[in-house]
Amino acid sequence: MTDTLPHLAFEAHEQCLANKVILVTGAGDGIGKQAALTYAECGATVILLGRTLKKLEQTFDEIVAQGSAEPSIVPLDHEGASAAHYQGLIDTIAGEYGKLDGILLNASVLGALCPFSEIKEKEFDQVMQINVKAQYLLVQAALPLIKQNDTASVVFTTSSVGRQGRAFWGTYSMSKFATEGMMQILADEHKKKNIRFNCINPGATRTDMRAKAYPGEDPKTLKTPKQIMPSYVYLMSDVSRGVNGQSLDCQPK
Repeated sequence: MTDTLPHLAFEAHEQCLANKVILVTGAGDGIGKQAALTYAECGATVILLGRTLKKLEQTFDEIVAQGSAEPSIVPLDHEGASAAHYQGLIDTIAGEYGKLDGILLNASVLGALCPFSEIKEKEFDQVMQINVKAQYLLVQAALPLIKQNDTASVVFTTSSVGRQGRAFWGTYSMSKFATEGMMQILADEHKKKNIRFNCINPGATRTDMRAKAYPGEDPKTLKTPKQIMPSYVYLMSDVSRGVNGQSLDCQPK
């Protein structure tokens, strides 16, 4: 179900995520980095998960420089990580923080944009591993911990091509259809609980992935990751406690 409600007008403030512990995947650059910075600015303690240690350290330094709580760094490559890796991560979070209030599942890869007949099996497996299987393994491992929290929020990252298939976007599009389905299953299984599961579609945003998909596009015509953060903070804040099973657009038409 798609919704375009109060998240667009949400005004974040420095205490709206106070005392929350939030895990952000893909926190080394782009939207994930900006979300981590913004969550920390709003009072959360952030756990930075990503593939490249150097990029995570840069995010770490920027969070500390802005005067926010010191984050944790978790270098982890979704392509090679197993269920045991994710369970170890959640066990560590439980031991260090005693809780987990939110997860932003932001890490994704685009894969090749090509006709369906030209999709390579290796490329298909890589995209599905990072965009789908890794998220399933992480959320499954995290469920016992987040279920201890009555206000926990899990946010998946979707795309318009995950709602309506688009020519030449085969593997990425299929992975986002799967993401929407995973969110809906979790939301329905927990509809009588206070924890919630939603998707967020950032839309056309000034990121490296967007530049790869649209190399001829002028990035200056696009919103920056910072400009779409109100929706990301809204879904993590207690204001959205009644929102479950929704797929929100940061930039509705």
